[in-house]
Amino acid sequence: MIIRVLLVTIRETIVVKLGKTVTKILANLNEINDLIQATKKRANREAEKVQIIAVTKEVSVERTQEAIDAGLIHLGENRPEGLNRKIEAIQANVHWHYIGSLQTRKVKQVINSIDYLHSLDRLSLAEEIEKRADKPIKCFVQVNVSGEESKHGLSIEEVLPFIESLKNFIKVQVVGLMTMAPNTDEDTIIRSVFKQLKQCQQQIAEQGFAHAPCTELSMGMSNDFEIAVEEGATFVRVGTALVGNERGNRDEHEK
Repeated sequence: MIIRVLLVTIRETIVVKLGKTVTKILANLNEINDLIQATKKRANREAEKVQIIAVTKEVSVERTQEAIDAGLIHLGENRPEGLNRKIEAIQANVHWHYIGSLQTRKVKQVINSIDYLHSLDRLSLAEEIEKRADKPIKCFVQVNVSGEESKHGLSIEEVLPFIESLKNFIKVQVVGLMTMAPNTDEDTIIRSVFKQLKQCQQQIAEQGFAHAPCTELSMGMSNDFEIAVEEGATFVRVGTALVGNERGNRDEHEK
């Protein structure tokens, strides 16, 4: 009884110390972690790691700092301006992910500030990374599995030849594949897209490329991360469901 009262007192003290927004983010994080753990159990993936990326592109510097205070260390941005503004203001020991489409001319603005790029989709981009990066960059090749014109990325058929073409690049390390599900409420369609990306990832991993171990899968957002985890995601990109949305835009990386 004494221990229980002590734990409650400690929890209440933490709540007061962290502040209302931080504890809301922490509550969201706990709920998402619980869902991921339950999903992994259903999919017999309990021993595998699934990393949550907090997509902070639609929230302020202050909200991003609150996310870090809640324990999040993987953060995702989709514009150079937003990324650099937050890095400069926060200066925290976290992992920055660039999750938006990256124009070749803007590579120099972000490439040495990030740990992961989730949108490698053309040779000219890889060439610019090779030219501008100070160290090898962990890259996800973006795949447009659904074939929608509104989405960036390679087709499934283009992935292997593209990755083979990167074998002499020192600064580009292909750690995995990334995709975005189509804008639909049909779980079967979403699942099919994620399943196809998993199959493609396995095909690449089996090649044993030194420059492209391709062991990771970046897929799943606020509305579909559970399906993504069931189908093998190792990174999920969660924005609104985790840190909220202060601008009112949809949780789309391409905006």
